[in-house]
Amino acid sequence: MSLSPARFITLEGVDGSGKSTQARLLKDALEALGHDVLLTREPGGSPGAEEIRALVLEGKTDRWSAETEILLFTAARRDHLERTILPALAAGQIVICDRFVDSTRVYQGISRGDLREVVDKLHALMIGREADLTLLFDMDPALGLSRAKARQTVEERFEDFGLQMQVKMRAGFLALAEAAPERFAVIDAGRDIAAIGADALTAVKARL
Repeated sequence: MSLSPARFITLEGVDGSGKSTQARLLKDALEALGHDVLLTREPGGSPGAEEIRALVLEGKTDRWSAETEILLFTAARRDHLERTILPALAAGQIVICDRFVDSTRVYQGISRGDLREVVDKLHALMIGREADLTLLFDMDPALGLSRAKARQTVEERFEDFGLQMQVKMRAGFLALAEAAPERFAVIDAGRDIAAIGADALTAVKARL
Protein backbone atom coordinates (compact mmCIF):
# COMPACT_ATOMS: atom_id res chain seq x y z
CA MET A 1 0.00 0.00 0.00
CA SER A 2 1.50 3.33 -1.05
CA LEU A 3 1.23 6.10 1.51
CA SER A 4 0.74 9.76 0.71
CA PRO A 5 3.37 12.23 1.93
CA ALA A 6 2.78 13.43 5.47
CA ARG A 7 1.77 17.07 5.26
CA PHE A 8 -0.75 17.03 8.09
CA ILE A 9 0.79 15.46 11.20
CA THR A 10 -1.06 15.04 14.48
CA LEU A 11 0.32 14.16 17.91
CA GLU A 12 -1.75 12.17 20.39
CA GLY A 13 -1.36 10.58 23.81
CA VAL A 14 -2.58 10.62 27.39
CA ASP A 15 -2.23 13.75 29.48
CA GLY A 16 1.39 14.41 30.42
CA SER A 17 2.87 12.25 27.66
CA GLY A 18 5.10 15.05 26.38
CA LYS A 19 3.28 15.83 23.13
CA SER A 20 3.63 19.58 23.33
CA THR A 21 7.38 19.39 23.94
CA GLN A 22 7.82 16.93 21.09
CA ALA A 23 5.67 19.04 18.78
CA ARG A 24 8.01 22.00 19.27
CA LEU A 25 11.09 19.83 18.80
CA LEU A 26 9.66 18.28 15.64
CA LYS A 27 8.87 21.70 14.19
CA ASP A 28 12.43 22.88 14.84
CA ALA A 29 13.91 19.71 13.33
CA LEU A 30 11.81 19.91 10.17
CA GLU A 31 12.57 23.59 9.73
CA ALA A 32 16.27 22.78 10.02
CA LEU A 33 15.75 20.40 7.11
CA GLY A 34 14.28 23.24 5.05
CA HIS A 35 10.56 22.62 5.47
CA ASP A 36 7.98 25.34 6.05
CA VAL A 37 6.12 24.24 9.19
CA LEU A 38 3.06 25.46 11.08
CA LEU A 39 2.63 24.30 14.68
CA THR A 40 -0.90 24.44 16.07
CA ARG A 41 -3.01 22.76 18.74
CA GLU A 42 -6.44 21.51 19.73
CA PRO A 43 -8.67 22.56 21.18
CA GLY A 44 -7.61 25.91 19.80
CA GLY A 45 -5.49 27.00 16.88
CA SER A 46 -7.77 29.84 15.78
CA PRO A 47 -9.23 32.76 17.74
CA GLY A 48 -12.70 31.24 17.98
CA ALA A 49 -11.39 27.79 18.84
CA GLU A 50 -9.18 29.22 21.57
CA GLU A 51 -12.28 30.70 23.21
CA ILE A 52 -13.92 27.27 23.19
CA ARG A 53 -10.71 25.79 24.64
CA ALA A 54 -11.24 27.72 27.86
CA LEU A 55 -14.80 26.43 28.08
CA VAL A 56 -13.88 22.75 27.83
CA LEU A 57 -10.53 22.60 29.66
CA GLU A 58 -11.31 24.77 32.67
CA GLY A 59 -13.80 24.33 35.49
CA LYS A 60 -15.26 21.35 37.32
CA THR A 61 -15.41 17.86 35.85
CA ASP A 62 -19.22 17.95 35.72
CA ARG A 63 -19.32 21.26 33.83
CA TRP A 64 -20.32 19.53 30.58
CA SER A 65 -21.70 16.15 29.59
CA ALA A 66 -19.68 14.07 27.14
CA GLU A 67 -22.31 14.73 24.46
CA THR A 68 -22.02 18.51 24.89
CA GLU A 69 -18.23 18.25 24.82
CA ILE A 70 -18.38 16.45 21.48
CA LEU A 71 -20.35 19.36 20.01
CA LEU A 72 -17.99 21.95 21.51
CA PHE A 73 -14.83 20.17 20.34
CA THR A 74 -16.27 19.69 16.85
CA ALA A 75 -17.23 23.38 16.63
CA ALA A 76 -13.70 24.36 17.66
CA ARG A 77 -12.21 21.89 15.19
CA ARG A 78 -14.32 23.19 12.31
CA ASP A 79 -13.17 26.76 12.92
CA HIS A 80 -9.56 25.59 13.32
CA LEU A 81 -9.78 23.63 10.07
CA GLU A 82 -11.25 26.53 8.08
CA ARG A 83 -9.07 29.31 9.41
CA THR A 84 -5.72 27.63 10.12
CA ILE A 85 -5.17 24.06 8.91
CA LEU A 86 -6.56 24.12 5.36
CA PRO A 87 -5.01 27.50 4.42
CA ALA A 88 -1.61 26.32 5.67
CA LEU A 89 -1.83 23.06 3.72
CA ALA A 90 -2.92 24.97 0.61
CA ALA A 91 0.13 27.19 1.00
CA GLY A 92 2.39 24.13 0.99
CA GLN A 93 3.23 24.09 4.68
CA ILE A 94 3.60 21.02 6.86
CA VAL A 95 1.04 21.28 9.66
CA ILE A 96 1.85 19.77 13.06
CA CYS A 97 -1.19 19.66 15.32
CA ASP A 98 -1.03 18.85 19.03
CA ARG A 99 -4.19 16.68 19.26
CA PHE A 100 -6.99 16.28 16.69
CA VAL A 101 -10.07 14.10 16.31
CA ASP A 102 -8.46 10.99 17.84
CA SER A 103 -8.51 12.76 21.20
CA THR A 104 -12.26 13.29 20.88
CA ARG A 105 -12.71 9.65 19.84
CA VAL A 106 -10.91 8.58 23.00
CA TYR A 107 -11.83 11.21 25.59
CA GLN A 108 -15.52 11.56 24.77
CA GLY A 109 -16.18 8.57 22.52
CA ILE A 110 -14.66 5.85 24.70
CA SER A 111 -13.48 7.05 28.11
CA ARG A 112 -16.66 8.89 29.10
CA GLY A 113 -19.26 6.66 27.49
CA ASP A 114 -20.12 4.60 24.43
CA LEU A 115 -20.16 7.55 22.04
CA ARG A 116 -17.55 6.62 19.44
CA GLU A 117 -20.15 6.31 16.68
CA VAL A 118 -21.48 9.78 17.47
CA VAL A 119 -17.98 11.26 17.27
CA ASP A 120 -17.24 9.58 13.93
CA LYS A 121 -20.54 10.57 12.35
CA LEU A 122 -20.16 14.21 13.39
CA HIS A 123 -16.55 14.23 12.24
CA ALA A 124 -17.50 12.87 8.83
CA LEU A 125 -20.27 15.45 8.49
CA MET A 126 -18.46 18.57 9.71
CA ILE A 127 -14.70 17.92 9.35
CA GLY A 128 -14.11 15.17 6.80
CA ARG A 129 -10.35 15.17 7.21
CA GLU A 130 -7.94 12.75 8.89
CA ALA A 131 -4.25 13.30 9.53
CA ASP A 132 -1.74 11.95 7.02
CA LEU A 133 0.36 10.69 9.94
CA THR A 134 -0.43 10.44 13.65
CA LEU A 135 2.34 10.09 16.21
CA LEU A 136 1.03 8.37 19.35
CA PHE A 137 3.21 9.05 22.38
CA ASP A 138 2.52 6.04 24.58
CA MET A 139 3.42 5.93 28.26
CA ASP A 140 2.34 4.71 31.69
CA PRO A 141 -0.86 6.66 32.48
CA ALA A 142 0.11 7.07 36.14
CA LEU A 143 3.38 8.76 35.17
CA GLY A 144 1.63 10.93 32.63
CA LEU A 145 -1.01 12.04 35.13
CA SER A 146 1.68 12.86 37.68
CA ARG A 147 3.50 15.02 35.14
CA ALA A 148 0.29 16.72 34.03
CA LYS A 149 -0.80 17.60 37.56
CA ALA A 150 2.67 18.91 38.37
CA ARG A 151 2.17 21.67 35.78
CA GLN A 152 -0.48 23.24 38.05
CA THR A 153 -2.37 25.12 35.34
CA VAL A 154 -6.03 26.12 35.15
CA GLU A 155 -6.50 23.63 32.30
CA GLU A 156 -6.77 20.49 34.40
CA ARG A 157 -10.42 19.55 34.00
CA PHE A 158 -9.70 16.24 32.28
CA GLU A 159 -6.79 15.38 34.57
CA ASP A 160 -9.22 15.80 37.47
CA PHE A 161 -11.21 12.81 36.24
CA GLY A 162 -8.38 10.72 37.73
CA LEU A 163 -6.17 7.77 36.86
CA GLN A 164 -8.95 5.40 35.83
CA MET A 165 -9.88 7.64 32.94
CA GLN A 166 -6.23 7.98 31.89
CA VAL A 167 -5.93 4.17 31.81
CA LYS A 168 -9.02 3.96 29.59
CA MET A 169 -7.60 6.62 27.32
CA ARG A 170 -4.31 4.84 26.85
CA ALA A 171 -6.15 1.65 25.88
CA GLY A 172 -8.34 3.66 23.53
CA PHE A 173 -5.41 5.29 21.76
CA LEU A 174 -3.62 1.97 21.34
CA ALA A 175 -6.79 0.44 19.90
CA LEU A 176 -7.02 3.25 17.35
CA ALA A 177 -3.39 2.71 16.38
CA GLU A 178 -3.94 -1.01 15.95
CA ALA A 179 -6.96 -0.37 13.75
CA ALA A 180 -5.14 2.12 11.48
CA PRO A 181 -1.44 1.10 11.33
CA GLU A 182 -1.01 2.90 8.01
CA ARG A 183 -1.68 6.22 9.75
CA PHE A 184 -0.22 5.73 13.23
CA ALA A 185 3.35 5.51 14.51
CA VAL A 186 3.47 4.48 18.18
CA ILE A 187 6.42 5.94 20.09
CA ASP A 188 7.59 4.94 23.56
CA ALA A 189 7.26 8.20 25.49
CA GLY A 190 8.66 6.87 28.74
CA ARG A 191 12.26 7.59 27.75
CA ASP A 192 14.41 10.72 27.63
CA ILE A 193 13.27 13.62 25.48
CA ALA A 194 16.06 13.28 22.88
CA ALA A 195 15.38 9.59 22.21
CA ILE A 196 11.66 10.23 21.84
CA GLY A 197 12.31 13.14 19.50
CA ALA A 198 14.67 11.08 17.35
CA ASP A 199 12.03 8.38 16.87
CA ALA A 200 9.38 10.97 16.06
CA LEU A 201 11.58 12.62 13.43
CA THR A 202 12.45 9.25 11.91
CA ALA A 203 8.76 8.38 11.59
CA VAL A 204 8.01 11.70 9.90
CA LYS A 205 10.99 11.62 7.55
CA ALA A 206 9.92 8.19 6.37
CA ARG A 207 6.70 9.80 5.11
CA LEU A 208 8.19 12.97 3.62
